[in-house]
Amino acid sequence: MRKFVLALSVAALAAGSTTACATKGFVRNRVGAVNDKVESVSKSVEETQERTRKNEAAINEANQKIVQVDQHATAANDVATNARSAADTAGSKADAVDKATKRIIYEVTLSEDQGNFKFGQAKLPDEAKARLDEVVKQLKSNPNGAYIEVEGYTDNVGDKAYNEKLGLERAESVKRYLYMEHQIPLHRINVISYGPDKPIAPNKTRDGRAKNRRVVIKVLV
Repeated sequence: MRKFVLALSVAALAAGSTTACATKGFVRNRVGAVNDKVESVSKSVEETQERTRKNEAAINEANQKIVQVDQHATAANDVATNARSAADTAGSKADAVDKATKRIIYEVTLSEDQGNFKFGQAKLPDEAKARLDEVVKQLKSNPNGAYIEVEGYTDNVGDKAYNEKLGLERAESVKRYLYMEHQIPLHRINVISYGPDKPIAPNKTRDGRAKNRRVVIKVLV
């Protein structure tokens, strides 16, 4: 009986020892697995941080290139603007010199008091056509670089905008006749309307208004 109790005691101790060993091993395994996961996560975080640093560096480099491109574009635009301004200035100076060097060699005035343009009309009368034919003769006698300037005028009766339009229509009628009937190149004819401005006679009288309703043709070389 004593031997049996002793055997049970030894068995119980052995069983307790085995359970304790099994529990410690399980804990070690779990701890190892957790450590592995922590190391894996840490490695992943480090890799992510490294990629982030590289991306930030690439973004900064791209931003610097964009800034450089913008600077180059701005500089190119400034150069183009300066070049265009210089060209415009040169063109204006050339036009000014060209106009300054021209001189009037012949001038004809077509006005209502001479039987030409009627009140409120832009149609070119036969009398005006005959006088324009004389202008062409003068052109043929000076064929080198002759230039024609046609100025349209009106009296001050009515709306100024309408009168400016009427003056231009009268000047255009002269230009059209010179081109259609005498083949004067269009680039050698310039038209302008002064409307009621620059009167040559008082607009208070009928005769004065008739004189102001006119077209002036100037031949320049």
